[in-house]
Amino acid sequence: MKKMRTPAALVVALAAAAVIAAPAQADEEDAKALLKAMSDYLGSQDSISFAYDTDLEVVTSDLQKIAFASSGRMTLERPGKLHASRTGGFADVEIFYDGSTLTVLGKTLNVYTQATEVPDTIDELVDWLRANHNVQAPGADLLFANVYDQLIPHVTDVKDLGQGVIRGVACDHLAFRTEDVDWQIRIASEGDPYPGRYVVTSRLMAQAPEYRIEISDWTAGQPADASLYSFDNATGAEEVQIEDLAGLGELPNLAAAGE
Repeated sequence: MKKMRTPAALVVALAAAAVIAAPAQADEEDAKALLKAMSDYLGSQDSISFAYDTDLEVVTSDLQKIAFASSGRMTLERPGKLHASRTGGFADVEIFYDGSTLTVLGKTLNVYTQATEVPDTIDELVDWLRANHNVQAPGADLLFANVYDQLIPHVTDVKDLGQGVIRGVACDHLAFRTEDVDWQIRIASEGDPYPGRYVVTSRLMAQAPEYRIEISDWTAGQPADASLYSFDNATGAEEVQIEDLAGLGELPNLAAAGE
């Protein structure tokens, strides 16, 4: 019986494929491990506070891309306390959530709305706002107690793009792809692995609009005073229905869907 010989060219090709495939697989596993480490760190923190800047892009009917910017601060205590402020998008909004009542204050018009039949955890509150009031807030992905399980299930491609610097902080740069969106995250590589920048890019819309949130002034493990999470109507704001409160989302009222 003749021995089968593998052509030398094929041996070289197989060896090259092994060299190329191994780093790609390693990069994917490294990227997932970095994301999981960030997720575990975030989930283990009872209290978190940070400042943020966002850009939300929209595409007009004539394919002009426009970005709306806003800034604010977020403070939370797990499982069910959150305070957030946001200025920009033609609105100045403050949110109070103490685990039983959600209050949204429109500071520019001095009006507010309250909901008492709300979930009692931050994770469930984010889902509730998205499902019932169309408040998508892509940056809220980072508020979940288990960010990894929230983001990774639909991922089809993973890349570890090395390191970059965000506001002077060295960060690992990771890129992920799903059928609907591409998303990138920069994670601080020195000290606590907190998210420095999160970018979500639509793959289904013309011009590929993006949502970007950049995080700074990160603080963990320092609980805030309980009064921060409860609304005190010190300005005599008028109560309105949630549908009538402008600025709950990050898109200005002048930018309506389809326009």
